[in-house]
Amino acid sequence: MKSVRSRNGRSANPPADLTENDDFSTASTAAETSPLLQSDAERSPTLRSSSPGSESPGGVAAINDGTTATTEAPEIGFNRIMCILLSMWALIFLQASNMSGMTMTQSVIAEDLDSYKDAMWFTSSYLITAASLSPVISRLSTIFTPGFMILISSTFFAIGAVVTSQARDFATFIAGRVLVGVGGAGVMTLSLILVLQLTSRRRRGVFVGLVNAGFTIGLSTGAVVYGALLPAIGWRVLFGAQAPIAVLAGIGVYLSIPHYVTETEASKGKSVLQKLAGIDYAGAFFLTLALVLFLYSLSGDIQYLPMGLSAVSLVVFLAIEQFFAPDPVIPIRMLKSRGVLLTCLAQTGFMAARWTILYYSPIFVLAVRGLSPAIAGSVLIPTNLGFGSGGLVVGWLHVRRAGSFWLPSIIALVLFACALLAVSFVSTATAPAWVYIIAVFANGFCTGSLLNYTLAHLLHLTRPAEHFIATGLLATFRGFAGSFGTAIGGGIFGRTLAASLAAGFKELDDGRPGASPDRARLITKLVGSPAMVFNGRLSDAERAVAVNGYENALAVLYHAAVLLSLVCVAIQAGTGWTAPGPEDEEEVEEAIRVADGEWEA
Repeated sequence: MKSVRSRNGRSANPPADLTENDDFSTASTAAETSPLLQSDAERSPTLRSSSPGSESPGGVAAINDGTTATTEAPEIGFNRIMCILLSMWALIFLQASNMSGMTMTQSVIAEDLDSYKDAMWFTSSYLITAASLSPVISRLSTIFTPGFMILISSTFFAIGAVVTSQARDFATFIAGRVLVGVGGAGVMTLSLILVLQLTSRRRRGVFVGLVNAGFTIGLSTGAVVYGALLPAIGWRVLFGAQAPIAVLAGIGVYLSIPHYVTETEASKGKSVLQKLAGIDYAGAFFLTLALVLFLYSLSGDIQYLPMGLSAVSLVVFLAIEQFFAPDPVIPIRMLKSRGVLLTCLAQTGFMAARWTILYYSPIFVLAVRGLSPAIAGSVLIPTNLGFGSGGLVVGWLHVRRAGSFWLPSIIALVLFACALLAVSFVSTATAPAWVYIIAVFANGFCTGSLLNYTLAHLLHLTRPAEHFIATGLLATFRGFAGSFGTAIGGGIFGRTLAASLAAGFKELDDGRPGASPDRARLITKLVGSPAMVFNGRLSDAERAVAVNGYENALAVLYHAAVLLSLVCVAIQAGTGWTAPGPEDEEEVEEAIRVADGEWEA
């Protein structure tokens, strides 16, 4: 790329992070040879300004990787490193286990609170809150240090855990789950931000992998832990015990991160009021409102008024970000890129389909197979083992270069849909258990492979200067998938299950029109409590109706997820395989001006 002249009059080539194939470069730089983390014993490393031109996705201020540095960054001590790692892993485990563990406790909680009809909100309230607030948490991290934000997030998590454990009615329980969701939104977002700030570019992938591994372990073992502890200590102690763990882990991270490591140039020397004044409140409000209304409209029975209000809120949000917000929550310029937008949409869709496996596999084993909660939760282990091995194998054997991965992404997505279809056929009481395990493992393997391919292809479709923003935007959209998959999938599953049970019991009652009050009550309980199928004192005939109802509901749910996956194939194909052309001279000069400002700060 030719030289251009920066504002100070000197001729300069684009900095290293603006050249092609930077993320796959093997050239040695100061950052690549410097220690992994920095120490408070020596001078502060340079941080990128959080001005709009240099923001990371969602407004994350990131460390200058040192491509122009002449001295090595200082190193954080071993004790600090271990405290950060262990504390963050504890928070990530709590956050992820709250997604899968609820499937094991749902039946008991629904019985205690007499909330069988609304049991699906036990999980949906948490996931909707976590997904809706993730972009806002990212933006706040450029104003307050991530260490402080983690402390606040862990505090919300702990308060929510206490409120949940002491709830005596449905409304209080949901309020507690919302508070836990606020904390959960911060944990996953901020863990990635800390990786970006505390690690060099070459080692960044390893630590992102560790974050993902912590999330996967929490997701796959959370249901097992909840199922095993539930009979021994009860659900109230199970949730209440999470509060002190969250508080201690948050304090551990906050005290272990040196102040200078996460302090941005934009926030340095500013008062709290000055920092708060820089938040795009209107954009954050309308984005959150749009997401909450959309997910609410598709949870349970479809509600068209909230769906319409969600569309209006989204339009208002886009207008604010485009024309009024000096520092937007989500950079609209990236959403104008076809490759970025379609990749994000495809990622949200297929990961929402993936969540039907993560959330409903334990329910299948519990309600159709009749196994104990601990064993039912363990069904997530093979699918998450496949997830981890798929990404590892593909990264090790194939994704070893920069360039287009259009065709591998399409093939992996088609195989993902095929594996999901196989799961729909073997989610029955008569299918061999080993066949089901292979099917869910294959779905996980395809998911891990697909995430690796789509990320590599996204980097190919964007300029190197845009990689940081594009990958963060992809992670934000991926975070929405859990809420979409459980809220929307829960609506499909619940409606189908209720209809199947009503039809089955009508036939059992010799076709008498209308359900008796006792039958209607039983249907409501069975929809909200999967464990009742085998532990609810049903007769053999009633249990057969219930098992058949769950089989039908799972089949419809998985078939809908397969159709969604096929739609995502078309969306992913629309991203194309052509890399963007070289930046024009004005774009490069602007990027250099931003970089010069950062390096000279």
